[in-house]
Amino acid sequence: MNLATNLEKSAFYFPERPALIEEDREISYLEFNKESNRVATALIKLGIQVGDHVALCAPNSCRWLAIYFGVLKAGAIAVTLPSTLTQSELIRLLDDARPKVLFTVDEKLGGLGDRRDRPYLEKVISLGGDIPYDRLLERGSEAFKAIDLDRKNIAAILYTGGTTGIPKGVMLTHENIKSSVHNVSHFERSNQEDRALCFLPPNHIFAQIHIMNSMVYAGGSVVIQPSFDLDRVMDAIKRYRVTKFYGVPTIYYRFLQIEGLKEKLGVVNYCFSAAASMPGEIVREWKTRTHLNIHESYGMTETATMVTYNHYIRHVVGSVGTPVNIVEVQIRGPQGDVLKQGEEGEICICGPNVMKGYLNNPGETKAVFWGDWLRSGDIGLFDEDGYLYIIDRIKDMIITGGENVYPREIEEVLYKRPEVGECSVIGIPDKEYGEKVIACIVLKQRGLQLDRMELKSFLKNHLTPFKVPKDFIVLDELPKGSTGKILKRELRKQVIDHYDRRNEHDR
Repeated sequence: MNLATNLEKSAFYFPERPALIEEDREISYLEFNKESNRVATALIKLGIQVGDHVALCAPNSCRWLAIYFGVLKAGAIAVTLPSTLTQSELIRLLDDARPKVLFTVDEKLGGLGDRRDRPYLEKVISLGGDIPYDRLLERGSEAFKAIDLDRKNIAAILYTGGTTGIPKGVMLTHENIKSSVHNVSHFERSNQEDRALCFLPPNHIFAQIHIMNSMVYAGGSVVIQPSFDLDRVMDAIKRYRVTKFYGVPTIYYRFLQIEGLKEKLGVVNYCFSAAASMPGEIVREWKTRTHLNIHESYGMTETATMVTYNHYIRHVVGSVGTPVNIVEVQIRGPQGDVLKQGEEGEICICGPNVMKGYLNNPGETKAVFWGDWLRSGDIGLFDEDGYLYIIDRIKDMIITGGENVYPREIEEVLYKRPEVGECSVIGIPDKEYGEKVIACIVLKQRGLQLDRMELKSFLKNHLTPFKVPKDFIVLDELPKGSTGKILKRELRKQVIDHYDRRNEHDR
């Protein structure tokens, strides 16, 4: 088994169809496959062997995908790193993964320091590195078949956990990714006529597996942009007749500010959101404005994306759907006991999509498994129809006055208010309550005023008293990662600093 055979099959069945579209450049599946073959054979000539690590640290592009599949074809492991890494972050992850070859851009070369400190890194592929990319291609051959591997061989390592602590390298096998890619394509009904827009970072599970890999498997086209820019995105939707739109909640929120949204979406017939839970109010407003559902699934890097899917057939607002093919989901208590339908507990997952483990971290790997079952760290429940609902992250749960508070429940109520554009609820240390519930709010329009007493009164009509935030802080924006996920750890630090400054001023 080799994940890269998905590209070879699409090149066989749809050789002349566009695989990748970047600005005004179209690359057919035949061309895409040939370029990946050149990368694979050139890497083998450089001495890369099955199981060697090859790192990619570059922005989203057609070249990134050709390199990625070339690495897989050669039987090597693609270590996909964020292109936004600082110098110290890049060095830390390189020292953890120890790749033999690094594909990057010249802007990152200065961050590598003295190469003698990294004897494992034999070659850097970039214009100013050891070998420019074009020169590397000249060493390769257009004719090559992906090396056949065991299904349990690692295909890619993606780093996760940066929002909550030191990133961990998630080892995903060819089986992990292939099973997920099939499920995404099947449940989203993807085919060779589809055109999917991708402006999200390719190192992330959402872009790399859910969008890029699934489109290659389906024989569709990936319209690539280096990052999110609203004007460029709207232009691409129209120019390339995009049919599938993938985003995160904050992007859907920005789209809802656009007049004539339905017409400007053109032939888009499928919308999907990931990275964070989508507020129900945004889903309902989107449906009213565009006549399209915003589909969601539940997944994580450790499960190679899709675990559950909220269906075409019976879409339920607020849910993340039912388990996908060959994936089992249970709700368990703190001691690992399986809970009954309707009871809240930790979401645990078993299936061919579950990771092999964390790179160089057997302790963390052991901690997240109960036997073959992955502990997600998320609290959820099943309804009587088998639909899964995410209550919150275990780590985000606030304990105030001895009571458990789930921020998402409060956020859903806040989104019902017309003045609230975005919000995030956190807990900060408090002598009296242990933790104090704080709501951070971005107003829908600049210049609006927040009536805190009225808002608190509104919340008291919808929530039990201990869940009502003790304070409301208005911000211009919420701190977010590269995928649009709110960085609660950073937000919590900002709020604590805010109170420290206020206390200092009062003294």
